[in-house]
Amino acid sequence: MAGRRIADLVTTKVLGIDVNERYSNLPPNLESRARDVLGSAHAYLEEEPSVAEFFDDLAPDWAGVVEYVQDLFPSASWIRRYNMRWLAGDMISGVTIGLVVIPQALAYASLAHLPPAYGLYTSFTGAALYWMFGTSKDIAIGTTAVGSLLVGQVVTRVDDAAPGRYSADETARALSLLSGAVLLFVGLFRLGWIIEFIPYIPISAFVTSASITIMSTQVPTALGIPDINTREPPYRVIINTLRSLPNVHLDAAIGLSAIVLLFAIGNFCSMMEARQPAQKRLWNFISSLRLTFTMLLFTLISFLVHRTMPPAETKFRIVGHIEQGFREARVPQPDVGLIKAILPELPAVAIILVIGHIAIAKAMGRLYSYTINPSQEVVALGAANLLSPFVGGYVCTGSFGASAVLSKAGARSPLAGLFGAGVLVLTLYTLTAVFYYIPKAALAGLIIHAVCNLLTPPRKLYKYWQLSPLELLVWVVSVMFAIFISLEASIYSGVLLSFVFLLTRIARTRGTFLGRVRVQRVAGGKCLRPDEDGLCASRKVFLPLDGVFVYRLNEGYNYTNQAYHMDTLNKHVMEHTKRMSAEHFEKESDRLWNDPGPRVYREDTEALPYLRAVVLDFAAVNHVDVTSVQGLIDLRNLLDSYSSPDAVEWHFANVHNRWTRRALAAAGFGYPTSQNPMEMSNWKPLYSIAATLTGMKSAGVANGQHRADTDVDEEKTTGSRTPGSRTASADSTYSAKRTASGSSSSSTQDRGMASVSGVNRPFFHVDLQDAVDSAVLDARSKDENLL
Repeated sequence: MAGRRIADLVTTKVLGIDVNERYSNLPPNLESRARDVLGSAHAYLEEEPSVAEFFDDLAPDWAGVVEYVQDLFPSASWIRRYNMRWLAGDMISGVTIGLVVIPQALAYASLAHLPPAYGLYTSFTGAALYWMFGTSKDIAIGTTAVGSLLVGQVVTRVDDAAPGRYSADETARALSLLSGAVLLFVGLFRLGWIIEFIPYIPISAFVTSASITIMSTQVPTALGIPDINTREPPYRVIINTLRSLPNVHLDAAIGLSAIVLLFAIGNFCSMMEARQPAQKRLWNFISSLRLTFTMLLFTLISFLVHRTMPPAETKFRIVGHIEQGFREARVPQPDVGLIKAILPELPAVAIILVIGHIAIAKAMGRLYSYTINPSQEVVALGAANLLSPFVGGYVCTGSFGASAVLSKAGARSPLAGLFGAGVLVLTLYTLTAVFYYIPKAALAGLIIHAVCNLLTPPRKLYKYWQLSPLELLVWVVSVMFAIFISLEASIYSGVLLSFVFLLTRIARTRGTFLGRVRVQRVAGGKCLRPDEDGLCASRKVFLPLDGVFVYRLNEGYNYTNQAYHMDTLNKHVMEHTKRMSAEHFEKESDRLWNDPGPRVYREDTEALPYLRAVVLDFAAVNHVDVTSVQGLIDLRNLLDSYSSPDAVEWHFANVHNRWTRRALAAAGFGYPTSQNPMEMSNWKPLYSIAATLTGMKSAGVANGQHRADTDVDEEKTTGSRTPGSRTASADSTYSAKRTASGSSSSSTQDRGMASVSGVNRPFFHVDLQDAVDSAVLDARSKDENLL
């Protein structure tokens, strides 16, 4: 205590800061008047939270550190319970997903401007690592069409900036390494919540845009059209492809027939699933393997066509030689120039990798009734991308198609991916000779078929229109940017427009002025809550009186919307009240240039009430900033001048955050501020009191164990513990009632009662009814004394 006094003295003398300045405005008899009203009930004095307490809440304890380490390796919690039934399901699903991923990986590598084997390397790292760090049993990490396209675009831009200096392989490895490092940092520091700032609509638009871009680049390959520059914007690629249609080669027969076959098998299996529900799993399994079947079929056709031909001569373009095993495994060593060239592209790539993966993980969790940890998913994704360049791969993320196959194949745990990785290793060491004859047109057809499912269907666009027309506009703009400029422009424009609309809505959110309403509850023509006489009981939703204005902030209160709210409140109050005393200027020229003068006389002017009180409902407000509080101060000063010599009372309802109450109290709100004895005599304190725990010291509630954060209903409520609040007990039951000046509360039934909010801040109320009753009580007192 002595140290605190010395610190306060130094602060006052050296820095000129009086830490007790706001307490000097408190009425000197505030506590004694509260005790007169409360009678035998205990008066609770609210203590302000300290800055030290704020940092104590942020500091982790040992239990938190242990929990963090356990969460970092979720596999440790379930691997001890692993059993043979899980093993059977994981092996079957792992082998299935391995067979599905192989043709996809070979095809998608071409989008990244890399040899087909790089797709297999990439899929291996995701499958081999995810089981250790992931929190979903149904996620398959590997190559994706969108991720591969992003890599291809980065490779192109780096090569344009430094022609011939960096190979596509070096650029892809460096991009994966940097992406993995960023994602691992975000995951380890548990910053996965940041992705919630990216709205859904720009991502939906990006996926559609990427699908259009991918198809525009693969159609020339599927048709065998040479000399099409696929690095240009999609609209230019589409135009050039249409102009070159007369130059199609034999590849078109392979590409078009592959697309037709894939769609035919998929549609046939869907039809059979509907006709034979009992065999649904079988038909779904056949449908999932249609990619593998199509690739083997056209590889066999290509082998039969080219087996007797010299290697230099081919009827159509084929993949060619693929080295066996992990021949490209090495430590990536990007130089500073390469890193600088990649950094501008890194944010878009990292965002798309994370958003796509988390969206798939959440969808699978909802489908199978389990929850995922977004930050831990980012750890798994970061680790996979960090390891990928060491074995020869590039960026990887969750694949929706592969994940759907994995879940439907019966995966029982994340370990299923490890068996898929085993299939990929076996393929790299035993089947590379078969891959030599794969037609490139067939791979292009496979890609086109896969990304068609990513296009947003018209019925979903119509749903966007029904839900939010403005967001549909964001979607259209984003897609247009992708088609005519680039994919990066698409994602950035979509996110920027979404933020603009969000900030506009926050800044211009409307408040609500509430009025007198009495309601009854009925159903089926019968009263739900009859009173003792059998009549339908009514209750007051709100009790405003003339001169008492109640304003509800519907969507928070912060620096972006404080000016709008304060202006709305000021105008409404001025229009519906009259001045307490006439304005006085020695000369009319003393009036400010922007003051139009007294209101034009109307017949109803004299009927308007005087301004007595403002009640603010802060139920939707959890935090205030300096700007928003300053707006309240400025409006209070303006209204005090308008109501002079009277002082306007400011009552606040539902201020549940202790730091918000502290900020408002520091600005002079929460208690009577007038030093006029007449004003203080008009003030009629009103408090809500509640029963404390039986057999427990009632003083415990008044001494700060029970805080105003406790939810107290007018009839009966159970105290609940929330972060940052303290209550007498987690299962305490309070029966609340109100007591005010002039009413007796010293009866025996008030023993063991305590005020539910701080008597040192009587203008902070537990609910809106309390706030309005208190304001109305004081307004009536002032009106009676005025008469």
